Amino acid sequence: MTISWTLNVGGRVYGPYSLEQMQGFHAEKRLASHSLIAREGQDQFYPASEDPDLAVLFQPGAPVSAPASTEPPKGFGMRFDPDSGTLGHFVIVADMKARSISALEEEIFALGVAQRFGEQAWVLSSEASINVIRNALVQKLGKTDTLFIVDAAHDKAAWFNFGPETDTRIRMIWSRTGDQPGLEKRPVKRA
Repeated sequence: MTISWTLNVGGRVYGPYSLEQMQGFHAEKRLASHSLIAREGQDQFYPASEDPDLAVLFQPGAPVSAPASTEPPKGFGMRFDPDSGTLGHFVIVADMKARSISALEEEIFALGVAQRFGEQAWVLSSEASINVIRNALVQKLGKTDTLFIVDAAHDKAAWFNFGPETDTRIRMIWSRTGDQPGLEKRPVKRA
């Protein structure tokens, strides 16, 4: 039987995630020793450092586990962002089903110079890092709302609430350096 975990972030539960995904979250600095987790089927959340299979990730001197990709992660969820303080050009796309879009849009316009270009799509220039932007915008989303952000200036992406399968596929595609098993290539159609 494969072990999987759920995460409790701000009262919202995400997952289940496999060991490889949890190792990837740790490598990306998205899973800390104090992160609240539960094994699938459990209702009680506890710090990740107390889980027998995850505790090794938080030992002093333990090597940082790399995700399954052959390339290091591109900084998804990292608190330290070497690009912060430089102007980023972001594309933000939301799918609001649970909440009003107005609070999200207000937050986007508070983060920098922005322009709405679609029903639920914006461009934004901001000195904030992609992680700061994601964390600010997630606060305006409901349980069924989704968010995708691209920092075109720094080749980064962040997203929220797509589910584990889509999350894994996006990570594989975004960090893609060549042919990877499980990724279907489609021919480019030219007019």
